[in-house]
Amino acid sequence: MIPEIGQLALILALLMATVQGIIPLIGAHRGTPAWMATAHTAVGGQFLFLVIAYIALTHAFITHDFSVAYVANHSNSELPLMYRISGVWGGHEGSLLLWALMLGGWSLAVSWLSKGLPTDMAARTVAVMGLVSVGILSFTLFTSNPFETLFPVPADGRDLNPLLQDPGLVIHPPMLYMGYVGLAVPFAIAIAALIGGRLDAAWARWTRPWATVAWAFLGTGIALGSWWAYYTLGWGGWWFWDPVENASFMPWLAATALIHSLAVTEKRGAFRTWTVLLAIMAFCLSLLGTFLVRSGVLVSVHAFATDPARGVYILALLLAVTGASFALYAWRAPNVRSHAEFQPISREGALLANNVILVVALAAVLLGTLYPLLLDALNMGKISVGPPYFNAVFAPLMLPLVFLVGLGPLLRWKSASAREVTLRLWHTLLAALAVGVVFPLALMGSTSLMITLGVGLAVWVMLASGRDLYSRLRQRGTPMTTLRKLPASYWGMTIGHLGFAVLVMGITLLMAFEQERDVRMGLGQSHELGGYTYELRDVYDVAGPNWDALEAHVHVTRDGEPVTDLYPQRRIYRVQTQPMAQAAYQSRFTRDILVALGEPMSGQTWSLRIYHNPFQMWLWIGATMIVLGGFVAAADRRYRVFSRRRASEPASPRTEDARVANDRETAPQPTQRSPSA
Repeated sequence: MIPEIGQLALILALLMATVQGIIPLIGAHRGTPAWMATAHTAVGGQFLFLVIAYIALTHAFITHDFSVAYVANHSNSELPLMYRISGVWGGHEGSLLLWALMLGGWSLAVSWLSKGLPTDMAARTVAVMGLVSVGILSFTLFTSNPFETLFPVPADGRDLNPLLQDPGLVIHPPMLYMGYVGLAVPFAIAIAALIGGRLDAAWARWTRPWATVAWAFLGTGIALGSWWAYYTLGWGGWWFWDPVENASFMPWLAATALIHSLAVTEKRGAFRTWTVLLAIMAFCLSLLGTFLVRSGVLVSVHAFATDPARGVYILALLLAVTGASFALYAWRAPNVRSHAEFQPISREGALLANNVILVVALAAVLLGTLYPLLLDALNMGKISVGPPYFNAVFAPLMLPLVFLVGLGPLLRWKSASAREVTLRLWHTLLAALAVGVVFPLALMGSTSLMITLGVGLAVWVMLASGRDLYSRLRQRGTPMTTLRKLPASYWGMTIGHLGFAVLVMGITLLMAFEQERDVRMGLGQSHELGGYTYELRDVYDVAGPNWDALEAHVHVTRDGEPVTDLYPQRRIYRVQTQPMAQAAYQSRFTRDILVALGEPMSGQTWSLRIYHNPFQMWLWIGATMIVLGGFVAAADRRYRVFSRRRASEPASPRTEDARVANDRETAPQPTQRSPSA
């Protein structure tokens, strides 16, 4: 009866989401407190029923309940327990249930932590998230029900996709979905603000931590997915501009622009319409990614194999959400346009340029992803848009963006002197470009214009971040006192920007100097690549819980000295009989060496692919620093204090704008000696 309990819980969750999405909206329109209060009760009920449904499906996986069609299609009696638990989100139906559960969790968190918002604003925000839940739960129940049953019950399941039988499945999808779904929060707040006409600095300050946390989770998921593909598929690369990779990257770009735009709206009251537009775009792009992955329009190792009916439903949901949101934006945005003035050379100007570049980069990725699909849908032929297009379009856009990342924090708000900035920073930029020339030559023995620009701009961001911190330490008393008083948002920004610099440095050097080679080797034979010698010492059979494999023993030396032993595998899963290459690698601070075992060939020889990837670890370090910076910034104490103050002293949009303006007027002004303060 447990699957039936799960089915009933899903139905009840849909009913609670309907109440959550309708009654509070009506209550906010009429000004009825009792109706608005139903938002908090309904969201708690919805989340409770979703937890029950999720536990029921997990129980079916753990206990091998093959009467549930989804379990029969994605599990097997030999599947290890770890993959039975994570297999719940290993297919379309279960991952959609996880999507709905996380949306319910985010809604509950907003309900609990919305005491800093006016009652009508909080009710509208939770209601908008309830309407999104109605769409997702309807999609789940009517087209993708994870509790559909089979009769007769099969003796065993078809097993989980071998590509997913990896520890990466345990952590990558939940992090990615937390980011995808978390973007519903700034979206809901933006829609609630448009409905109520409340686009003030208080709204931006309350939205900012939610957007930052969602952005950090999404970045974590993207980085984990890149790392998973790197070591599992044996490609030896970290990014391939696969359409499904792009599906998660596009909302991350929009969210990156959003968190920077929110900073300007909060501190200066500017960019209000920009901020609302980006909040809508980020969530609509996450829905677009859901459509691309689940509609069957893409052929990808990441995509779910689904029928077209599901694609039509999710496309209708995407069009409904996007159309209604942009219609509301077109109606309301002209009335809430900000009037803050600033000069082109200012921190606002740098952040505006940052947003424009990110949106242009987003449009380039969107075009390259959707254009082949559009041509195919119109029967105008099939084309493939791959890495050459994206690299040629995306890389040049990143160069001015990296420069602005270093420059922006050093500029004053509202206005800055171009002459003063130039006099203070030219030697910093010159030093960065000098390092850009010398560093690749010293380490790799060669360089080029693009390498110099990439490395030099990365160093520029590092030096500029250090200069900004130094200026703050000089201006505000003793260094230790200043360090303690700097807010978490500043530390988060600094960590994130330094991580971005490390990432840019790693990408530049990796793409310029990576080496890979397909070789044919017999036992005792060796091959040299990148200064390392790879010797194939043995190939033998090994067995896992539900797979059999050939495993190679590859001994790696450098200048005759042993470095490591690698053991790549080529697995055959017993149920699906699908071959899988399990690459083996050793990672060090300045390089990775990686070996993937290919097909056996004639005469006791095997094909192997070997890689030498310089500075590969810098990508993972940089990505980790970026998302860590996001979480640190979101933990800023000012947001908690602000919420408590707003809860005890609700303000109108006009009084809050006056308070923010007064704060700006009474705040200590930077001296001429320290324009970065």
